[in-house]
Amino acid sequence: AMAALPMAPGCLIGGWLMEKFGRRNAHYMVCAPFLLGWILIACANNLALILLGRFFTGLCVGLIGPLGPVFISETTSPQYRGIFLAGISLAIAVGIFVAHLIGTYIHWQWTAVICCFFPIMSVVLLSMIPESPTWLIAKGQLEDGVKSFHWLRGYDEEAKNELKGIVEKQKAQDSEPVPTLREKINSLKSPTLLKPLFIMIIFFVTCQFSGVNAVAFYSIEIIERAVGTGIDHYMAMLGIDSLRTFMSVVACVICKKFGRRPLCMISGIFTALSMVALSMFLYWADGKPNNLSWIPLSCLMLYICAISIGLVPLPWMMCGELFPTRVRGLGSGISSATTFVSFFIVVKTAPGMMSNLGEVFTFLFYGIVALVGTGILYFVLPETKGKSLQEIEDKFKSNKISIA
Repeated sequence: AMAALPMAPGCLIGGWLMEKFGRRNAHYMVCAPFLLGWILIACANNLALILLGRFFTGLCVGLIGPLGPVFISETTSPQYRGIFLAGISLAIAVGIFVAHLIGTYIHWQWTAVICCFFPIMSVVLLSMIPESPTWLIAKGQLEDGVKSFHWLRGYDEEAKNELKGIVEKQKAQDSEPVPTLREKINSLKSPTLLKPLFIMIIFFVTCQFSGVNAVAFYSIEIIERAVGTGIDHYMAMLGIDSLRTFMSVVACVICKKFGRRPLCMISGIFTALSMVALSMFLYWADGKPNNLSWIPLSCLMLYICAISIGLVPLPWMMCGELFPTRVRGLGSGISSATTFVSFFIVVKTAPGMMSNLGEVFTFLFYGIVALVGTGILYFVLPETKGKSLQEIEDKFKSNKISIA
């Protein structure tokens, strides 16, 4: 809870930081408190220091939440943008797996010491890349923006055309009179913000309330209740982490071939089916001796596979794609905050739901949410595969909410 609480406000602060200081500089700023958090945990000799360290690391997870998708979407070509954005979920899955693997064999404080390496490595890697060209051009630094764009994208005809569109759009905005405070507030009611914000909130809420982090946090308890006791806790946890990591790799591969919408629909439907099937089996098997433990285990594996190829990576992918440049920090910050608020609610309520309402109702609830959320997304989720950010923004200027 101490790590989850500051994540949502961290997203809002991260959105402001990236608009004010730039995408790369905001990443730099996150590294210092991240390192501090891990140092506090590594050196902790009492609960207060552990909680303080968890607060800082949780805050930084929130700060970096909207930064990654936005920076990636602004620096990659439409052809490869999906792969790199799907890499966010892969990186999270690998991080969880490595942390659990290390924590299985060495003391938790030494695990924290190893984690101190990653913020330092981030600073080194960030020094090798330029600032987002979109942000530089938006701030009037045209020459630096053009250099950054060509460093990242090269000089092919497609890249030149996209750069020309970005520059022309910015010149058109610069020629307009400086908006008053009232006009700035009214611009927040623009369809180019509200439409993608509505879609992203639905997407993130569907993902979280489908139980993805409840399964991740309480995987051992869920397996024991669904399959039975006598399993090796650590091996089961590492097995789930390995499957999640493998499916994240699969998501990176198939997102280039298939669009966002097909992946969302397939993922949502099979996520719902696996949870409903698990719920029905537990209801049928209640109090009956049986040797069909492979059925609930198969349902859990199908759930992890299904949710890992769509409902988990796609919201983070599209968070950096759907919002227009001028409100990209605000929009991605609000939508990222939504996922962490939902994350906190789901993780805190899952044990109580399973204890008081039973596993049957809990898994059925997650399945119904996945099904209903997928149904809504069918009507409102746009296809962004292969489109430039400017093309996506122009689509939202129409009067229809659905641009599918």
